[in-house]
Amino acid sequence: MHRAPIRRTCAALAAATCLAVALTACGGTTKKDVQDEGGAAATAGKADPNAATKKGLTVGFLPKQVNNPYFTTADNGGKKALQELGETYKEVGPSSATDTSGQVSYVNTLTQQQADAMAVSAQDPGALCTALKQAMKNGIEVVTYDSDTKPDCRNAFVSQASAEDLGRTEVQLLAQQIGYKGEIAILSAAQTATNQNTWIGYMKEELKDPKYKDIKLVKIAYGNDDAQTSFQQTQGLLQQYPDLKGIISPTTVGIKAAAQYLSGSKYKGKVKLTGLGTPNDMRKYVKNGTVEAFELWDPAKLGELAARTAVALASGQITGKEGETFEAGAMGSYTIGKDGVIDLGKPTVFDAENIDRFTF
Repeated sequence: MHRAPIRRTCAALAAATCLAVALTACGGTTKKDVQDEGGAAATAGKADPNAATKKGLTVGFLPKQVNNPYFTTADNGGKKALQELGETYKEVGPSSATDTSGQVSYVNTLTQQQADAMAVSAQDPGALCTALKQAMKNGIEVVTYDSDTKPDCRNAFVSQASAEDLGRTEVQLLAQQIGYKGEIAILSAAQTATNQNTWIGYMKEELKDPKYKDIKLVKIAYGNDDAQTSFQQTQGLLQQYPDLKGIISPTTVGIKAAAQYLSGSKYKGKVKLTGLGTPNDMRKYVKNGTVEAFELWDPAKLGELAARTAVALASGQITGKEGETFEAGAMGSYTIGKDGVIDLGKPTVFDAENIDRFTF
């Protein structure tokens, strides 16, 4: 069973996570964005964990943007799960990831069509609230995934991963690659980016473990989620620290730029690089030996868990209250945390063996 989520101290895994990449998508809020902004998740009635799973439910998926590779992958994960459960899947949504009024109109459409539940990746934590509350008032279960609203505007939020897991596992990945010995650096986004700083805080905590006693963090550089700046910062790190053994870049813009620099330099294959990236950005660098492994979450599993959460809510097995548990098929058992947050789990590690299975 997945442990309850840690105390929320990070801001969005939002566009800044995904980190401000061309995918306008994989970013979402994790937790701190919505903490203290409206109390507990909206719940009604009492959960019956032994209730039968209802069949023939209609679940509408409303991503930030349709025809976006990231959300296509996520929503198809939801579609597959719903078909397996005997439910009806539909997807609606704006063509622009910044069309908040368009998202509101699609919430209203799903409400008018009397969907049983909806899974929404919110473009804004507050702008959809009035429409979502009306949906819930009409008996529609509301799940947010990838990007949250205020907690009282939905029943549950399916979060990509916890900040602690994202921070600690990046250190673990790099340490394995450098044999737990040598100088390392971090290539972050903006110096003020709350999510980046939260992850880096957990990286520093992880490095306090005695098994990392021979690893030294020499510098944190900031590429401002700009490709050229990140490229130059990578170059500068290697000039300043010629014995550098590895770099962690917890931003998809940064890791791609660092990989681009390393792949054309004498450091290719010698200086290890990991962090948060997308398979489409990083595929060629994995295949040409610049990068061994990096991580992010699997959007298909995120969509699947959102779908299964929606069905569990509509079946009365859960209401969204902290401490409730439910079964999510082959994904296993999940526990609802504070403010109705459900963590997907550990980040997914991508390497040469599995990267071609992912297209986002």
